[in-house]
Amino acid sequence: MTDVAALGLSKAFGPIRAVQDLSFTAPAGQVTGFLGPNGSGKTTTLRMMLGLVRPNAGQALIGGRPYEQWPQPRRLVGAVLEATGFHPGRRGRDHLRVLASAAGIQHERVDTVLDRVGLTNDAGRRTGSYSLGMRQRLGLAAALLGEPEVLILDEPANGLDPAGMAWLRSLLRNEAAEGRAVLVSSHVLSEVTQTVDRVVIINAGRLRFAGPLQELGGRDVSVRTPETARLREVLHRHGYAATAPVDSTLSVQGATADEIGHLAAQAGIPLSHLNDTDISLEAAFLRLTADDGPPDLTSTSTPAAGAS
Repeated sequence: MTDVAALGLSKAFGPIRAVQDLSFTAPAGQVTGFLGPNGSGKTTTLRMMLGLVRPNAGQALIGGRPYEQWPQPRRLVGAVLEATGFHPGRRGRDHLRVLASAAGIQHERVDTVLDRVGLTNDAGRRTGSYSLGMRQRLGLAAALLGEPEVLILDEPANGLDPAGMAWLRSLLRNEAAEGRAVLVSSHVLSEVTQTVDRVVIINAGRLRFAGPLQELGGRDVSVRTPETARLREVLHRHGYAATAPVDSTLSVQGATADEIGHLAAQAGIPLSHLNDTDISLEAAFLRLTADDGPPDLTSTSTPAAGAS
């Protein structure tokens, strides 16, 4: 069983700190969703996982070792970072044959993965005529060539139609069911909720949450008051994180409506609205990536780095 782990990863490009002290684990046998706003450091992190970017501090480990220390890393890890890099004049099947030869993989495997990603009928076409969705499928076929133990995928749903999204969902779930670690970044939150077992959320290069998807659930309390700043101060003083998605309205997690009402009454803060609702992944994502969001949250059930 091969896990993926980030241990204190940091990377700066000049004055820009792209990733800061980032630690999380993507365990074997599960799909881990890697989420964050544009520019949050997701792609930089994935590139450090694959040895394409050298971290300033920390380690990225695949099965307890850096990617480049494995004797045949492309047989161990299948990756899709972008749906480009295909010679436009080369046919889809020939592209995969070149990759197979470079990795010491039998060419018979090419037709197997073409069928797996639904490109058999288009394998003779030149990749320059492929749609974005077809290029994504070809990239996935390349990632699957070596029957890897780990899949690292950056926005693989880009360009896929609804049928393609359903197909991708099934593919990722099946790969995890066969014991592979699947780490997939995505901005399509509706798909994430139907696909992943675990979630890692980062913002500005820092960890905001790492743990099972269901742990992002719970109750979110919406409270409206003309004294927003004072109520937020009271809540923070009692250990509750409060964000302000709308003027005069706070969103609070970790407290019940009764607890908030009691604290407001003690402080003499008038409330005009107090209601608790179920938290969606979208609501949790927006809360955790808000500029004034709560401190880093790491689930206590996150497996230890390198555990299998």
